[in-house]
Amino acid sequence: MTATHEAARTATTESTGTSGPAPGVRTPFALLGAGALAMVAVEALNPTYDLVSETLSRYVHGTAGWLLPAALLSVAVASALLVARLAGAGGRTGRVVLGLWAAGIFVAGLFPADPPGHWHRPSPSELVHGNAAFLAFAALPTAAVLLRKALAARRPGLRTALTVLTVASVATTAALAVFLVDVMDGGPSLGLGDAPTLVGLVERLVLAADLGWVALAVAATSTRHGQGREARRG
Repeated sequence: MTATHEAARTATTESTGTSGPAPGVRTPFALLGAGALAMVAVEALNPTYDLVSETLSRYVHGTAGWLLPAALLSVAVASALLVARLAGAGGRTGRVVLGLWAAGIFVAGLFPADPPGHWHRPSPSELVHGNAAFLAFAALPTAAVLLRKALAARRPGLRTALTVLTVASVATTAALAVFLVDVMDGGPSLGLGDAPTLVGLVERLVLAADLGWVALAVAATSTRHGQGREARRG
């Protein structure tokens, strides 16, 4: 969640010498921040859940469980706004794939997951939630790879950070796929110590990388940066 805050700060300190969020980025940043805070809050309010072995989706059945779908819907809307901001910036395929991430997160927010321990007999809601989440998790790193050059061209100063988070998203998503297959195929077995599986921990790493990337991508579309660049050219 720190990456989200850092991206918001970066967007406000451009060479134009102005301060405050650049026009047009306040809403997606606010939605991302609200989503991140809601995830942290629901985690803190449910200490009996094992964050190492239990996916965050299960928290919908815990204390203040409504915070989880609220968080997912906030992230989905912020991501959809990002897709709109990228219109005409090149990378059409990347924008379409990023739209799949937004749609997947939105649907996952509407359909709750099953309670903890229900891996092998999923309800219809769990099937929709799980498939939508899987689509979203696969789409984000793909979009990050496809849009990296276009975003770096708009904000060269973010090139390294975008590359790092793109690599992090790809790597953590690949690891999550391994743990999910293990859990669903007779597992869990890929655990550590008292944790029967690390799928929950890996999922949180995926979310951190993905939210950080979305935040940086929003920062890269800062209209204030573009205006300042045009002013220097003039």
